[in-house]
Amino acid sequence: MVVLATKVYVSGEAKRRALDGLESLVGNALGDLDVEYDIGVRHDDFVSVTVEGEDEVVARNVLGEEWGEVTPNLREAETYIGTLESWDDGGFVLDAGQDVRIPASELELGPGKPEQIMERFGLVQHLPMKFVYGGDDEPSRLADEERDRLFDWTRGNGRVNVNSATRGEVRATVNRAGHAQDIVTVERLGVLEQSIICTENTDPPGLLSSIGGYIPAEIRCVIP
Repeated sequence: MVVLATKVYVSGEAKRRALDGLESLVGNALGDLDVEYDIGVRHDDFVSVTVEGEDEVVARNVLGEEWGEVTPNLREAETYIGTLESWDDGGFVLDAGQDVRIPASELELGPGKPEQIMERFGLVQHLPMKFVYGGDDEPSRLADEERDRLFDWTRGNGRVNVNSATRGEVRATVNRAGHAQDIVTVERLGVLEQSIICTENTDPPGLLSSIGGYIPAEIRCVIP
């Protein structure tokens, strides 16, 4: 079984839609591999995929590479993916199957308190983020690859990040609000975390305001 580093934390019909979408994504990722798989959601909302068949080792590796994998034992100086669960003046807390605190001094995302960094980079709760585990003697930190990703967001045309919605739901919301021509695409960040990439002439705060009434989600924008 592989536990993917992404969560399904909604319920009812929304959960069914999320799992239906994930079923397609997993099927596409595994392609022609000789395996059967079953998708579930753990008690902590992480997605689990049970894989059986001749190519099950390869399949598990593919899924781990695509989504990141939650493992029971974190090793010092190794890179993992955790979901952003909370933040305070002391830093971020990521859920990697266990709480991992990233001190404010180890974020290295520019000046400001963690809450200001959240706003500046458009970070939403449950966003999957890469980190380097510090172990018992050293603090954990954001991975260099993660910092590079977030800084790249601020160098583009702007983004609007959303949680609690599938990629299809976000695209439909943008279309319903009449802004299909104002975006480049919707980038999938997790099962329920998406990033709307704006065109050069689109104002991210204006797009956020326009779609906010259509989608019950946490929404933050990245202003270049």
